[in-house]
Amino acid sequence: MAGNGIRMSVSEFNALQSKGRRSGAKQQSGSSAEKTIAARDRFFSIGRIPKSQMNKTEAEYAEILDRKKLSGEVLDWKFHPMNIRLADNTFYEVDFLVVMANLELQIHETKGSYTTQVGNLKIKLCAEVLPWFRFIKCIKRAKKDGGGWEFQNY
Repeated sequence: MAGNGIRMSVSEFNALQSKGRRSGAKQQSGSSAEKTIAARDRFFSIGRIPKSQMNKTEAEYAEILDRKKLSGEVLDWKFHPMNIRLADNTFYEVDFLVVMANLELQIHETKGSYTTQVGNLKIKLCAEVLPWFRFIKCIKRAKKDGGGWEFQNY
């Protein structure tokens, strides 16, 4: 061990991993611990998509904005156009900046059915700090709940 971290070769790491698998109690496939780990991995897997690419929810909402643009309701929109500084080391990345036909500027935040408390707090804080924009949280409803979108104004 050198410095502040642990240094080991790939073969040492693989040996350590296999040693951990052999020791300890056997778990059944599909145990509650495995399901919890799988759910956590799905929740934290957001980081695998490059920032310039849209996730499925954002891509679906972009199609809605394109249809509104064709109908004349929206003049234009941009994906991830800017970050808003809320405090030291705390930023809010805008999902969609939308220019409406009446030249109103709107910030649309797309979310799945679940939003963390921190996510909600950032949207509310942005809406208070930047009163020149209309903030809209666009929540995609699950198919089991009827699908579609729910909109919340801030």
